[in-house]
Amino acid sequence: MIKGLYDWTMKLAEHRNALAALALVSFIESSVFPIPPDILIIPMVLAAREKAWRIALICTVASVLGGIAGYGIGFFLYESIGKALLDFYGYADKFSQFQSYYHEWGAWIVGGAGLTPFPYKVITIASGVADLNLIVFIVASLLSRGLRFFLVAGLLWYFGEPIRAFIEKNLGLLATAFFVLLFGGFVLIKFLH
Repeated sequence: MIKGLYDWTMKLAEHRNALAALALVSFIESSVFPIPPDILIIPMVLAAREKAWRIALICTVASVLGGIAGYGIGFFLYESIGKALLDFYGYADKFSQFQSYYHEWGAWIVGGAGLTPFPYKVITIASGVADLNLIVFIVASLLSRGLRFFLVAGLLWYFGEPIRAFIEKNLGLLATAFFVLLFGGFVLIKFLH
């Protein structure tokens, strides 16, 4: 099954509509779809390294727009759609805990979810329900999603095929480590001032 999905992804990466497919996957992954766009970014950049930055940009913009749709689900449709999605992904019980943290840590929560393997769609919906400032949500999403997708595309562009196995195996760890370093830097700056 994994081999079949891998082969399908590689064929899609070389298709003339690959960028549109990437945009669609990136958009719906941010609000409802369980599969992250990274599975398309990796073969697409490896198939056309000269398009790495365009691929990352399209993925980022579509992901943030999808995140805004998820925010809208949480803000306008939580009772009818949002709650069912959180139940489906098994996060409904933990959701009330998230709401209490949003007022103080909203931007960090969005940023962390945008960088790490944590389901970003849960945070987009939660941000809408918690009524996180929409501008804060968009900026945190642009920075974190952009950083994640440009980092993956940049590493693939620079190192090519040898980095592929390393990224596929360690994407979650790499994103989490970067977020910890970024957060630690902000804490250090705040501590020094």
